[in-house]
Amino acid sequence: MKRILITGSNGLLGQKLASLLLPRTDVTLLATSRGDNKLAEVFPTLPFASMDVTNREEVEKVVADFQPTHLIHTAAMTNVDQCETDQAGALRLNRDAVAYVVEACEKHNVHLIHLSTDFIFDGENGPYDEEAEANPISFYGETKLMAEEIVKAATCKWAILRTVLVYGVVNDYGRTNIVLWVRDSLQAGKVIKVVNDQFRTPTLAEDLAMGCWLAVEHDAEGIYNISGKEMYTPYDMALIVADYFQLDKSLIDKADASTFSQTAKRPPRTGFIITKAEKELGYKPHTFLEGIAIVASQADFQV
Repeated sequence: MKRILITGSNGLLGQKLASLLLPRTDVTLLATSRGDNKLAEVFPTLPFASMDVTNREEVEKVVADFQPTHLIHTAAMTNVDQCETDQAGALRLNRDAVAYVVEACEKHNVHLIHLSTDFIFDGENGPYDEEAEANPISFYGETKLMAEEIVKAATCKWAILRTVLVYGVVNDYGRTNIVLWVRDSLQAGKVIKVVNDQFRTPTLAEDLAMGCWLAVEHDAEGIYNISGKEMYTPYDMALIVADYFQLDKSLIDKADASTFSQTAKRPPRTGFIITKAEKELGYKPHTFLEGIAIVASQADFQV
């Protein structure tokens, strides 16, 4: 029996993990997040504990009480521009909290699955494999690299799962994703500007959740790239979404990244080579087209 503690359960990945793992008879689950459980209506049977990962004592108490075999650490400050403007907050959540989680995992012999990002790379020569040299160009990327170094030095078992541009339907407070944003904008007849000089391997949130479970199931150790396989620009993605919903592609304008006023730099070309995860974990991501269909069905179901 795996006893799995999830941090950041109110977030997109946390929700997909709850959906994937709650029905399993070989898993005892504990969802944790700062504040209230926003999943109570969606998953009324989901065991939940309030836990602020930036509070060292709280992390220690919850881990000590639940005694997990595995901890999936999804909680982070992921807004890249916010990390640039609130660097103290980014360090608290993306570096210090990781140290507290690692400390608790070491003390209670817990296998840590830590989520990381393509933004630890400068994007000069993607796609990247697990051995590529990190060189972040944003403060967000810097904090996530600091976190990786903390995890790598841990004396407990650990795996780092790096991912790219995660999209999916989140049960909550009006957040959107690229698929629904493009669909809804074009349906409303709006002209949208979409970047055509940044390359990514977009990742369906359900695939990332499955990657986390496979890492738990295999007791995986080391670094794994968990993303989609196909390399696209957001502009490419927008065209595919428009085709899928049979909407007017002439409303989609190409734009290069320099035309957007963003606080933090974005790496131009990241994306991942996922051969290691495919071979060692049996990871099989959906295509982007399949991902659109899944997102569309969930969005329509929510409405």
